[in-house]
Amino acid sequence: MNPNKKIYFLSDFHLGVPDAATSLEREKRIVTFLEEIRNDAAVIFIVGDMFDFWYEYRTVVPRGYVRLLGKLAEITDSGIPIHFFVGNHDMWMRDYLQKELNIPVYFEPRAFEFNNKKFWVGHGDGLGPGDHGYKMMKKIFRNPICQWLFGILPPYIGMGIANYMSRRSRTVTGSADDKFYGEEGEWLITYCKDILKEQHYDYLVFGHRHLPIDFALKGGSRYINLGDWIRYYTYAVFDGQQLQLKSRYPELENKIVRHQ
Repeated sequence: MNPNKKIYFLSDFHLGVPDAATSLEREKRIVTFLEEIRNDAAVIFIVGDMFDFWYEYRTVVPRGYVRLLGKLAEITDSGIPIHFFVGNHDMWMRDYLQKELNIPVYFEPRAFEFNNKKFWVGHGDGLGPGDHGYKMMKKIFRNPICQWLFGILPPYIGMGIANYMSRRSRTVTGSADDKFYGEEGEWLITYCKDILKEQHYDYLVFGHRHLPIDFALKGGSRYINLGDWIRYYTYAVFDGQQLQLKSRYPELENKIVRHQ
């Protein structure tokens, strides 16, 4: 890893909600940030839920997001790799990002190593104990037959249903993501502990939770939740020595949950 370069991690943009104008403003902020970091970025990870809903028909993709998609294409064309992990809101990715933007897409957590530091990276949905209803729903939605059945709907109908369900999901979630439930109550911390029983990782990096968390685990490992770009505008950056969780806006730094 070039000593003058850094590795960036972002997640949970949820572009498309709550309305077009708000989503567009958020998209412009993300594009501005990506343009700023491309000067020293060695690799960029986008760890899921880039869109609040995404479905790729054979010849149709959702309207909009051209600023972000164009910026991602510029970055990969310049030789900076971008890795994308599918989230629960954009799980119906196919090959659009790979073919059009040269971005590999991952559906499960994956290990990476930089400067002898080991990373375990994934979106975070459906991991850890509990939440059996969602885990069953995820299996159904990931089923190729289910995806094919949705795909035979005309895009106008299919996208309308999907956007309604997506907005309803965010409404039901409400402010639950604002509260930190402690070491025993955070299911991704439990998942990280189980992973570390089998293999050491220096950093276990996830999205999905929306609350930015930097939590120390045994053996020097750290659980990092990337927060979101709706309320916190948070990201993690690895400088070759350590990974730091930051906010794009300094006044929001105190919102990050930190545990040493």
